[in-house]
Amino acid sequence: MQTGKMTPYIKTGAIWAFVVLELIFFSVAGEFLSLSDKAFMDGDNMLLLLKQSAPIGIIAMGMTIIMVNGNIDLSVGAIFALAAVVLLDSMSWAAFSGLGDWVIPVSWTLALLTGLVLGAINGLIVWKTGVDAFIVTLGSMLGFRGLVFMYNGENPTSELNWTLVDFAEAQFLGLHTATWFLAVVTIIMWYVMTRTVHGRNAYAIGNNREAAVNAGIRVGPHMMINFMIIGFLAALSAVVFYSESGSVNPNDGQLYELWVITAVVLGGTKLTGGAGSIVGTLGGVVAIQLLRKGLGHIGADTETVNLVIGLILIAVLFLDRQLNRKGKEELKT
Repeated sequence: MQTGKMTPYIKTGAIWAFVVLELIFFSVAGEFLSLSDKAFMDGDNMLLLLKQSAPIGIIAMGMTIIMVNGNIDLSVGAIFALAAVVLLDSMSWAAFSGLGDWVIPVSWTLALLTGLVLGAINGLIVWKTGVDAFIVTLGSMLGFRGLVFMYNGENPTSELNWTLVDFAEAQFLGLHTATWFLAVVTIIMWYVMTRTVHGRNAYAIGNNREAAVNAGIRVGPHMMINFMIIGFLAALSAVVFYSESGSVNPNDGQLYELWVITAVVLGGTKLTGGAGSIVGTLGGVVAIQLLRKGLGHIGADTETVNLVIGLILIAVLFLDRQLNRKGKEELKT
């Protein structure tokens, strides 16, 4: 029993230890290969890394509760893109022409509502049909992406609002706006997962859905709320990112679901549900971003980066399976 209780803490500690090892390895490798005069991770680079981690990190916080629940959401990249299109396009709608900069909160609200509604659609289908979330969200990934292309063809949607850009590029206490959004979302989701009934129910459902139903937990509505949370966070990620860039292409956000799931799994969340932590997920997000930057720092190309991250993910899944098997055997003895 003690082993089972300690496992989440071991996994969380392991991912942060991996982050430290990455910092050491790429710093030493960069100096040894003499590829750059700059240190791999000085203060400015670390702040930039946190900012660049925000889009994937914000979505990963929502994916954590989805996967702890025993589900998965493959549509987050398409929701990200569609919310971005709504955000930027709505700023130029004739109905809002007289609002001036007040169009910003209106467009933000419309984008966030887009994510909330799309998440609710996913959750409602999973709840009412009983179809596996993998299949449902695979279908919605294709459907939502189709809406992005229907909205504006293959052309990018662009609208640069300099007030919004100034806000997105601002720094407070040394941290960029995007980093603050990631920090706030992380704290809120950590509180939800560790200090609320909803969070405890997520673990209970992921561990044993039938037992959760017998315990009186309303599994269907609970899962729908979680899909709404991740839909909202995917839209929030788009709002944070495109407030600064001001232009979205129809293919933007592709493969985000894979990066997000990889980060969550690296952070110790089980694909089968019932175990995982927000702090571990944050470590997974930072680890992936460090790996991408570190491999680039020592001269690796994009294909090599993807190969290495894929191999690490396979190794983590194999190790997780072995640890779970060992834990089950210990419980039998």
